[in-house]
Amino acid sequence: MKEPIKTYSAGMRARLGFGISLAVDFDCFLIDEIVAVGDKRFQEKCAEELFVKRADRAMIIVSHNDAFVRQRCDRAAVLANNTLTEFEDMDEAYSFYRANERA
Repeated sequence: MKEPIKTYSAGMRARLGFGISLAVDFDCFLIDEIVAVGDKRFQEKCAEELFVKRADRAMIIVSHNDAFVRQRCDRAAVLANNTLTEFEDMDEAYSFYRANERA
């Protein structure tokens, strides 16, 4: 706690940033792979804090993890060729994503 933040590991910085973000009561959370970092205990705490305690909030999740997105999301948007395409069906979203992966 008394060490300068610049001495923290990447994981420690991620945990600190996550903790600080929970101190503010947001209506919408932008989540970018934070739940994939750290050990299992930290991942479980992230899931509890975000998806249980804040289940009533809007969330924008950025992830390449197919299983995680399918578990947590009911619709998707794919950015390809500078265009954001929205989908209500996850299978369609992933088909489109795979077809445009190189774009």
